Amino acid sequence: MGTPLGDFIRAKRDSTQPESLGLPDRGRRRSPGLRRLDLAARAGISVEYLTRIEQGRDRNPSVAVMNALADALSLDPPERNHLRYLAKITGGECSAHTRPAPPRRDVRPSVLETLRLLEPGIAMVTNRLGDILAHTSGYESVTSGTGLLDAHTPNLTHYLFTDPRARTFFADWDDVADEQVFDLWLAPSIENSEWFTSELAPIASPDFTRRLNRHVVPQRGALRLNHPSGCELRLLRETLELSSDAQQLVVFLPADERTAQAVDQLRRLSPSRLRAIS
Repeated sequence: MGTPLGDFIRAKRDSTQPESLGLPDRGRRRSPGLRRLDLAARAGISVEYLTRIEQGRDRNPSVAVMNALADALSLDPPERNHLRYLAKITGGECSAHTRPAPPRRDVRPSVLETLRLLEPGIAMVTNRLGDILAHTSGYESVTSGTGLLDAHTPNLTHYLFTDPRARTFFADWDDVADEQVFDLWLAPSIENSEWFTSELAPIASPDFTRRLNRHVVPQRGALRLNHPSGCELRLLRETLELSSDAQQLVVFLPADERTAQAVDQLRRLSPSRLRAIS
């Protein structure tokens, strides 16, 4: 049985072309990307040891080995952070026999007050699983008519993979889907990710599981939205980590004047108030 760490290393090896690392083309390969032999040689470890890591038979590689693999794969800083995180949770995975508890859903009063101060701006409080825990009226305005906030306990990840409207609303649906799936690995614990995916995976498309296992580190560029009213929005995102709560406060800012005007129009069309979900 594989591990998140092994899956990530294998996915990066498969997506790395030897030429990009200055290695010669060795002709036809049984699988795409970098040969296991070449990666092991670059990292200074044996092929057998690399195989054990990728197949999940070695769950506690040393920090030195992780750094060597990161160098060998030419990982960028976000990918290196993800590699270290996966090494941590892979080495400390808990028993699957106990059902993990769901993440907390309450938002601290001081955070809610911060949201009130941001009105009528576009902001929300979320966790790594995609639960939308509280939001401003501005956030409701730009998502009105999309179905995102229709559920009693709205969840962005669930919406992305189960509601057909999401593929129209998010102009760059593939990128946003990769972001949300990646964030499942950054949940308070791997147990919470497993709890959530056990609920979502049976009703989501196989694409969800595929994205979860390939560990694409997202770029998180401007968010492009196609509002049902016909407005096209481009929003920049600023994220404040609420680490003690395992939550995030996300503020969305118009990326251009056209978006700013469209947001003002949407606010006038659908006046609403701050909402906290518990």
